[in-house]
Amino acid sequence: MLMARKQVLVQLDDDLVARLDEVAERRGVSRSEILRRGALALLEAEELRAADEALQEAYRRVPQDPAIVAAAARLAARTAPEW
Repeated sequence: MLMARKQVLVQLDDDLVARLDEVAERRGVSRSEILRRGALALLEAEELRAADEALQEAYRRVPQDPAIVAAAARLAARTAPEW
């Protein structure tokens, strides 16, 4: 599915442009594609950070039952692969 795109003006210094162009050339894509991928990676990282923060806050509000933690640790010890 092709999504509509909007052109956005971004100001970058010469060194950053050169580095982006090197990566784009190595990967065989355009500078715009590299910037799109970078923007998506940043957004995904932010979503993961926010989800992690929400999970930590939930555990602060309602800590895990120590008995459940101990049972999980015992189960993990029995089922963990031997490296």
